[in-house]
This record gives sequence, C-alpha cells and structure tokens, in this order.
Amino acid sequence: MNKEKVIQNIEEWVRAELQNEKSGHDWYHIKRVTDIAKELLKHEEADAFTVTAASLLHDIADDKITSNVDAALDRIKTLLGNNEVSEDTVDTIIDIITTMSFKGGTGRKLTYIEAQIVQDADRLDALGAIGIARTFQYGGAKGQAMYDPDIPVRDKMNFEEYRNGESTSINHFYEKLLLLKDKMNTPAAVKMAEERETFMKNFLDTFFKEWNGEL
Repeated sequence: MNKEKVIQNIEEWVRAELQNEKSGHDWYHIKRVTDIAKELLKHEEADAFTVTAASLLHDIADDKITSNVDAALDRIKTLLGNNEVSEDTVDTIIDIITTMSFKGGTGRKLTYIEAQIVQDADRLDALGAIGIARTFQYGGAKGQAMYDPDIPVRDKMNFEEYRNGESTSINHFYEKLLLLKDKMNTPAAVKMAEERETFMKNFLDTFFKEWNGEL
C-alpha cells in the first residue's frame, strides 16, 4: 500500500463528499483538523497514517451532517478497502470516528493515542477565533437564536437532549466549548487549548457588555 497515494485518494473523496456542507463541518474544517493532528503527532508516538486518515474521515459519518450513519460508515469502509488498507487499520479508523464525538459530554474516554490525537485536533478547531465563527455558522444552519436570556444553559444532558434540545449559539460556549480544555488528552493540545479558550472568554466578556449596552 502506497500510504501517500491512499491519503491523497481519501482527501479527494472527502472533499467531494463535503462540497455542499454549510454547517461548519466542511472540507476546510477537515483540513484544519488534519493539520492540527499532524502538529500533535510531532509530540507523540503514534501511527501517522491512522491519525491522518481518521482526521480526514472523522465527520463523514457524523449524525450532525448525515441522516444515515450506517450508510456513511459503509462508504468509508468501501473507500478504505478499495485502497487496500488493512482490515485492522480500517477497524481502528472506524472506532476512532465513531467514539470521538463530544455528544453532550456522554462520549467514552479514549484509551489509545491515535484516537486521542484526532479527538484533540477536532476539539481544538472548536476553540479560538475559528471556534467562535463555527459556533454561529452551525447555530444559523440549525435555526438557533444567537442568544436569548430566557433560554437557560443546559447541564447534565443526555445525547438526545444535547443534539435536539432548545439552545442558543452563546449557550453552546457554556454547554460544550468552555469544557473542552479540561478534556484534552495530550499535553501539546492542552497548551494550544489554553490560548484559544482565553480568546473565547474575552469574546464573551465583550459580547455581554455590548448586549447589556455597556459599550
């Protein structure tokens, strides 16, 4: 198996799959996550092919962007099989992309480094300036309010409540984004998350001052 060629084939396939995606989980999100994962690989001993492939494929079977998760997983398995990726590696990639999601804080703890790196990379792209932009893009795509003080921040949600319950884009910072730094797996990701979280907190401080007419 020519790993570089396989990665190129996966990139082209994913780009085509996500060409009409408008909720913040588009090709450019995938590229950023993959680039972050490659940076984290510099600090950890892990299988680079598995990390890169899983980073590229991690949103294809996400229920946020597909109504048929099983069919999406089958397409991924077919793609990898057609590119002569070993069965064990396919199983690992599928395990990563089906268990790494936040899911309202209900997702299981990942135990091996390849999965931890991909999860950290994805979560880092939910933080900082890009994270702020993606939050409002996703909220708009879902028809959520930017902010409504009468809609409380939700706590201790199950997966169904997290995905489908009433919320706002600003609430999402408190329901997920500001929880991510303490859930990072690798030291390098923690350091990156600290800077991005600070940026978001400063944004929220300014947002509420403007909301309340203080600026």
